[in-house]
Amino acid sequence: MPDPAAHLASAMADAYKAGDMERVITLAAQAVEEVDEGVRILRGLAEQATGRYDRAATTFRQLAHQWPEVSAYWNNLGVACRLMGDMGAAEQALAKARSLAPDDADVLYNLGLLYIQQRRWPLAREILLDAVDRSPEFVEARLQAAYACYVCADNTGQEAMLAGAGDWSAQPAEQALILAAMLSTQGDLEAALRTLARAKLPDPPADEQLRLRIAAQRALLYERSNEVELSRRELEQVPPAALDALPADASQLRAEGWRAHAALAMRAGAWGEAAALYRRVLALGVDAEARASAGFGLASACDRQGQHADAWQASHAAHAAQLEIAREVVPELLAQDSQPLQMAEVDRVAYARWRPMAAPASRQSPVFVVGFPRSGTTLLEQMLDAHPDFRSMDERAFIHELTERMEQVGQHYPADLANLSGTEVAQLRETYFRMVGRVLPDLGQRRLVDKNPLNMLCLPMIMRLFPQARIVLCLRHPCDVLLSCTMQSFRSPAFMVLCSSLQRLARGYVAAFEQWFRQMEVFAPRVLEWRYESVVENLDGQLAELAAFLEVADASPMARFADHARTKRFISTPSYAQVTQGIHPGAVNRWQGYREQFEPVLPLLQPMIDRLGYSR
Repeated sequence: MPDPAAHLASAMADAYKAGDMERVITLAAQAVEEVDEGVRILRGLAEQATGRYDRAATTFRQLAHQWPEVSAYWNNLGVACRLMGDMGAAEQALAKARSLAPDDADVLYNLGLLYIQQRRWPLAREILLDAVDRSPEFVEARLQAAYACYVCADNTGQEAMLAGAGDWSAQPAEQALILAAMLSTQGDLEAALRTLARAKLPDPPADEQLRLRIAAQRALLYERSNEVELSRRELEQVPPAALDALPADASQLRAEGWRAHAALAMRAGAWGEAAALYRRVLALGVDAEARASAGFGLASACDRQGQHADAWQASHAAHAAQLEIAREVVPELLAQDSQPLQMAEVDRVAYARWRPMAAPASRQSPVFVVGFPRSGTTLLEQMLDAHPDFRSMDERAFIHELTERMEQVGQHYPADLANLSGTEVAQLRETYFRMVGRVLPDLGQRRLVDKNPLNMLCLPMIMRLFPQARIVLCLRHPCDVLLSCTMQSFRSPAFMVLCSSLQRLARGYVAAFEQWFRQMEVFAPRVLEWRYESVVENLDGQLAELAAFLEVADASPMARFADHARTKRFISTPSYAQVTQGIHPGAVNRWQGYREQFEPVLPLLQPMIDRLGYSR
C-alpha cells in the first residue's frame, strides 16, 4: 500500500516543478501536523513565491530550529524575513547561515541584497564581491555587486563585475534597467540598448509601465550619447499625456519620463519648458538620486534664463539630496574638518632618495591632462583626440588605482616610491598599460591622452612611471570653476561631499593647488598651462603653442574638435553636450552673476586667484 506522506510529497514536488505554487500550498494543507521535512521545504518555498512572506518565515523558522545545523534553512528564513521587512531577523538568520557555510555564494548574495535594501552600500559591495569571488558565473550576484560598486563609485570593481554583461541572458525588466544604466556609464551604449531590448517583461497589465520606463531610459541613453534625433523618436513612445494619465503610485515612471523630456528641452534651448518639467519631478517626492538629478537640471535651466537666485537655490537642494547618498557611502567624510580629496606628496628630501632608473621617452609616455574639475579638461581632451596622432580613453582613474594597488600589497604611497626597484616600477607601468589596453585595444602607435583632472594630486606616481611625460594643466578663473562644480552632478561620493557647500569646495580647491605647486617645486615636470580664457580669445594661437609643446607639426585637426566630438558615441563627463558645440565665450566670468554668493569665500580664494594670474 503506498505511503500517503510520500505520495503527498511527490504530488507537491510535481506541482512545484510545474510552477503551480497555489497547488503546492493547497496540498501542504492536507499534511498531518508531524509533516515530512521535504513537504515543509516545498511549502515554505511556495509561500515565499506567492508573497506570503510571514507564513514562509514561520515555516523556515520551524525548520531552522528543528535542524539548526542546516545553513539552507537559515538562509531561506533570512530571505523571507527580508522580503516581509523584518531586517533585524533577516540579518540574524543570514549571519547564522554564513557561520555554518562561510563559502556559500548564495548565502553571501542574500546577505548582500539585505545590505542593499538597508542602503549599507560599502558592506553590500564587500559581501557581494565576496560572493562573486566564490562563484564567478553567478550572474545575479555579479549584477548586484556591480550596482553596489556603482553607488560607491568603484568604477574598476563595476567594470570587472560587468565584464561580458552584454552577452548575459535576458534580465527581468527592473534589473535590465539597472544594468543598462551601469553599462551606459562605462560608455557601452550598444550593450545597454541590447540589454533593454531583451528585457523580460511581466504579464499584462504590469508590463505597460515597464515598457514606458524602458523607452524613457532609451531616450536618455541616446541624448547622453549625443544622438538627439534618436532620443526624440524614443520619447514619442512616452508622451506627456500618457505620463499625466498614470496612477498616483507611478511616481518613478513619471520622474523618468519628465526628466527625459526635460533633457531634450534643454538641448532645444527651451529653458522654461525644461525648468517646469524638472519642477514636476521634484514635486513627486522621489528618491535622493532622482531629486539630485532633477535639481541640477533645474539649476542649469534657471541659470540659462538668468534666474540666478532660483538656480542657486535649486543647486543647493540638489547638493542636499546628494549628501543623503554620500552619508550612506562615506559617512566619515561628512565631518566639517574632513578632506574629501585624497592628497599625498613627496618632499625634496624624500625625492632625493629616489633611485634613478630607465623610463619611457616623452613620445612613448602618455600626455596627461590635469586640472581641477570643470577647468576645460574635456574640451582639451577632445581637441587632442581629434588629431590623428593621439587617442584619448575618456576619463579613467588608472593612475590613482596604481596608488591603491601599492597599498594593497603593503607598500605605502607615496613614501615607498623611493624603495621600488626597476622591476617593480616596470610592473606598475605594465599594469597601467594593461588597463589602458582594455579600453583602447587599437591604440597602436598613437600617443595616449590620459585626461583625469585630479591626476594633478597624483604627480608623484606620474613622475615615478613617466618622468619625461608632457603634462597640460588646465586653468580657468577659480570662481568660474567653483560655480561650474556647484552646478554639476558628480558620481563620486567624496566629490559630492566636497561640493556640498561653496566654503568647503573653495577650501578643497585651494588645498589642491597648494599641493600642486609644492610638487612642482620638487619634481619640476614638463608642464604647459592651458588657460580657458586664452583659448576663447585666441584658439589658433593657443593650439600652435600646444602643438609646439607636444612636438606636433600640424595643429589644424585639433581645431575641428566639435565635429569630432559629435562622432563619438560617449563622453563621460558633464561636458558631453557642450564640447559638441564649440567654444563658449559665455562661460568666461559667468560667476559674476553669483557674486553675492561668492563674496564670503573670496578672501579665501584671493591669494590663489592672484597666484594663477587672475584678478577680480
